[in-house]
Amino acid sequence: QVQLVESGGGLVQPGGSLRLSCAASGRSFSNDVMAWFRQAPGKEREFVAAIIRTTRIASYADSVKDRFTIGRGNAQDSLYLQMNSLKPDDTAVYYCAAKKVIATITTPKAYDYWGQGTQVTVSS
Repeated sequence: QVQLVESGGGLVQPGGSLRLSCAASGRSFSNDVMAWFRQAPGKEREFVAAIIRTTRIASYADSVKDRFTIGRGNAQDSLYLQMNSLKPDDTAVYYCAAKKVIATITTPKAYDYWGQGTQVTVSS
């Protein structure tokens, strides 16, 4: 059974940092695109960042560029999102996602597997 499990969310003050992790299991994700999306209350799920695991080529939403870093974790098939200089607008549930086809990486519907999400709240 394929599973993606996020961890690392929490409450942080504006300007602070958090590191999210995603543990993947159930099959090999070594050739996948893996991504982070987020969804704030009353808003649609939006793309945050994605990485092609084989090439490590990454892509970011403009709103997080230069503040967030996506990468392959140390554990096999794991993923992380390092979030720095957090803003209140970053408050959302963050989801890890994966798919095999390297196309339309910013579209939620294109992803085959999803985690349950982890809450990130940026507030003073």
